[in-house]
Amino acid sequence: MSTTRCGYVALIGAPNAGKSTITNNFVGSKVSIVSPKAQTTRTTIKGIGIYDNTQIIFLDTPGIFVPKRRLDRAMVASAWNGFGDADINVLVVDAKRGMNEETSAIIDELIKRDAHAVLAFNKIDLMDEEELLRLKEEFENLFNFDAVFMFSAQSGDHITDFYEYLAENLPESPWYYPEEQMSDMPLRMLAAEVVREKLFLNLRQEVPYALTVEPELWEHKEDGSIRAEMTIYVTRDGHKSIILGHNGSMIKKIGQSAREELEELLEERIHLFLYVKVRENWEEDPSHYSDWGLNFKS
Repeated sequence: MSTTRCGYVALIGAPNAGKSTITNNFVGSKVSIVSPKAQTTRTTIKGIGIYDNTQIIFLDTPGIFVPKRRLDRAMVASAWNGFGDADINVLVVDAKRGMNEETSAIIDELIKRDAHAVLAFNKIDLMDEEELLRLKEEFENLFNFDAVFMFSAQSGDHITDFYEYLAENLPESPWYYPEEQMSDMPLRMLAAEVVREKLFLNLRQEVPYALTVEPELWEHKEDGSIRAEMTIYVTRDGHKSIILGHNGSMIKKIGQSAREELEELLEERIHLFLYVKVRENWEEDPSHYSDWGLNFKS
């Protein structure tokens, strides 16, 4: 019988580099929400999958940026904690964006920690080969990466070599999770994340960062369906009005979109109820942090 391998791979990088897209691509299902807006991922999420005889557990960490609020600090701390827990660390870079202030600061931190890291350029379909080679040289002059990969996580182009490298370089070990398990996130939390993704995709720029979604009820009914109740907390009455929309049109649209995706993901009928409440200081409430595995005191 061939030897099995298993381990943790931390994906770190600036916001919107494509870490969640890589995780979902590998797992083959949505375990991490994705939107064009930065700072979508708020806590480290595990995406679990098998490549040959290796179980790879991706730690999809929040984007690392200069924190301004308590929630920001907790998110950045979660990212570096994921880095510390991993067998292999991967710096994911949006190739089109290249070197920016956030990525430069991450490399400085890698040097300070005397860390090992793999470099992964994502979104290469938006670049020509000459630009990519120039970018690769720029990064390699700053840090001695263990390996460098270039791919598009969205399309899956050239990403197999990256997975193969991870599978071959993780430690020999029994698998940590059952073969069919894709994440360790409870379903009610995954549902809350899907609702938050739909809010990100449908609302104006400033609103998503001032809201959180909390699962209040996740109940299996006798007919096999699930009743799910979620509360969306916002900091202002004006934001509540935007989320509700004219005659409740926006909240209805968000609820329908989230319900359809959850039914497809879970292959179960979902009765989804969304409520919107104003709580000006929800970011100062420790309970909102513990559910997501964030450190309130970061």
